[in-house]
Parts: sequence; structure tokens; C-alpha cells
Amino acid sequence: MIRVLLADDEHLIRAALATLLSLEPDIEVVAQVARGKEVAAAVAEHRPDVVVLDIEMPDMDGLTVAEGLRDQVVLILTSFGRPGYLRRALAAGVRGFLPKDSSAEELATAIRKVHDGGRYLDPDLAASAMMAGDSPLTARERDVLSLAAKGAAVPEIAASLHLSEGTVRNYLSSAINKLGATNRITAIRTAQEMGWI
Repeated sequence: MIRVLLADDEHLIRAALATLLSLEPDIEVVAQVARGKEVAAAVAEHRPDVVVLDIEMPDMDGLTVAEGLRDQVVLILTSFGRPGYLRRALAAGVRGFLPKDSSAEELATAIRKVHDGGRYLDPDLAASAMMAGDSPLTARERDVLSLAAKGAAVPEIAASLHLSEGTVRNYLSSAINKLGATNRITAIRTAQEMGWI
């Protein structure tokens, strides 16, 4: 029996997935959580074989959660099939990546494959990620853009990252140029659409 933990903040989706997976003779959903910060404790308590994560969750996103679960078999199931997300997931050691519009049969197949040590990637997403290439942003540029995307002003970003305001402006300017954007808003939008922040 493959023991599965489901992490998704949408109760209806999570419950539906649990019900569909319970119809599989070799899969058992042993735990369900709604927040990113709840995953580690649930993993420790229930010891699942496979952790199925959504990306967009309160407190901590699924990609950040996956980075902390390097000893676990992780599969991402998300509405946000952005190329940058797939690359970040693979860098975090995620074994599978599927869009939420996948069938229940495909999800069950993916769970079995990653449990057996393989990888399961949505082919359309994999092709998009290959065509999109790597993020041109440095880690600091991503940090600055991510905070700007949350509405933080330059002084707040500077304080949060322990940088001078001038350095923050330089990072913003560099990110805008690298993304071929005309301003901070379009740079943020481009980076989000690509899954780079």
C-alpha cells in the first residue's frame, strides 16, 4: 500500500482527491493538510511514502515546502504550470509535476511511478520549461522582485533584505532590464508568468 499525504489549501479539491485516490486498491491517503507549514509535522506523524503538494498555499508555498522535504518522495499537483515552477521543483528534488486538470488515473499512475523511484512530468509542461530556458534573474533580484510583488516599497525591501535603498533600486533596475520590461509592474508580471518568482 502506498501511503500518501495531500497538502492543498482548497478543501473541496483536497477532499475530492482523497476520495478519488481511495478508490485505488494500492493507494491510501493517510493525512491531509491545508497549509504549507503543516506539512513537516504531518510527514513526521504519518510517515507517508509520497507527499502530494499544491504550490499556492498559505504560510509557505509548495516549492519552499519541497525544498525542506529532500528525504521524501514529493509530487507537485498545481493549477500553476509555469516553466520556472517546474525547474524550481526539479532543483528541490521533486519527483513528479502535474497540472490539476490531470485525470485521477494519471495522478494515481504518477504516484505509483514516483513511489517506485521514477519521475513523472507532464510532457507539455516539460516542453514549455525547456523552451523557456533558465531564469535570467539572480537570487537577489528574485528576492527583491518577490517582495515588490507583495507590495513592499523600496525602504521596506531594503530593511527586510538588509540592503541599502540604492542597492534595492539597482536590483530592481537590473531585473527590469533583464526581463525586457518597461517598469517594475511589468517585470513582476513577466517573472510571475514564467514562475521565476
